[in-house]
Amino acid sequence: MSARPKGQAAFPTIIGIAAIVFGLDQASKFLVTQYIPEGGSWSIIPAFERLVKFTYITNTGAAFGLLPQLGDLFTVVAVVVIGGIIFFHQQFPTQNLWVRVSLGLLLGGVMGNFIDRIFRGYVVDFVDIGFWPIFNVADVSIVIGICILTYHLWDLDKTSG
Repeated sequence: MSARPKGQAAFPTIIGIAAIVFGLDQASKFLVTQYIPEGGSWSIIPAFERLVKFTYITNTGAAFGLLPQLGDLFTVVAVVVIGGIIFFHQQFPTQNLWVRVSLGLLLGGVMGNFIDRIFRGYVVDFVDIGFWPIFNVADVSIVIGICILTYHLWDLDKTSG
């Protein structure tokens, strides 16, 4: 029988996943800003450029470029989310691995975009799949983290009620 992480015991998993996401996000943004001019595009496989390419843009709004006029609000929201996860993670059912993964994805993604806002004044976006607003690794991490957490909290509520 294996031990189940609860409270502080779950924190290393959350921080580890957050560190991986944050590192991937910041490394990818560094490479984009170094090798693609702002507004420029690059494709790994030119034949598939219409499907996916890297296009370097800046974004003061939320994920996927939503609400660009509210950049300062998103900075405050990021601080609240980061603090909330760090200080209240033990209030979540962290014995569930997927809840720990979701909190790590959220924390790493929010931190990645927060650092951009603080040091650049905007978020670097670059994944361009044509029919969708341009996004980055942090945005994907945040969306996946929210989906996983929502599902597991909803499932927990459904089974306990």
